[in-house]
Amino acid sequence: MTQAPIALAPLIDHTLLKPEASEAELRRYCAEAREHGFASVCVNPVHVPLVTKLLRGSEVRTCSVVAFPLGATTPADKAAETANAIRNGADEIDMVMAIGALREGRADAVREDIAAVRAACPGRVLKVIIETCLLDDAQKRLACRLAAEAGADFVKTSTGFSTGGATVADVALMREVVGDALGVKASGGIRTRAAAEAMIAAGATRIGASSGVALLTGAPASSGY
Repeated sequence: MTQAPIALAPLIDHTLLKPEASEAELRRYCAEAREHGFASVCVNPVHVPLVTKLLRGSEVRTCSVVAFPLGATTPADKAAETANAIRNGADEIDMVMAIGALREGRADAVREDIAAVRAACPGRVLKVIIETCLLDDAQKRLACRLAAEAGADFVKTSTGFSTGGATVADVALMREVVGDALGVKASGGIRTRAAAEAMIAAGATRIGASSGVALLTGAPASSGY
């Protein structure tokens, strides 16, 4: 029996995070997200008010990144940035964890960093970017456990702005650690439907991509996030 195709659109965070993003591009991304029924449009905090306005009346959510792409701000800074994004209309927050602290094994600092953001966005979806390309497998496992302990809803592979993006192996490892308790978001370098479906087969429940339309239609993908 032929397996039914995956309903990919509701799993896609249509992502526009490049620093030179224009209002025209933001409007196009929001129109595409509404047309195809994507999960969210993911943007930098400065664009949250416009994206929220453009998505109003649809089921597409507004997603804002926090401490992006380095994660190298204080918990208080991350909490303030989160609270401002929520005030401006964000429904979901993708935060970058304290990567340096994680690599040094300072588990309490990482947990407290995530918890500060969790407290600033009650009732909203919180995804924690662990930047897998900078971690070994033991560190990836620890990052996932700490995100769960701090109350995150998802763990996310990558910013797409470091030395590598999502891999099937990393998604599978993250799913193994979090089980059914958290979502897993694969992001960074996913530019074909086949790649997206491989991530989903490995355990991803959300796909972050700047080429969301290409994933659905097979059109040429951009070289971005």
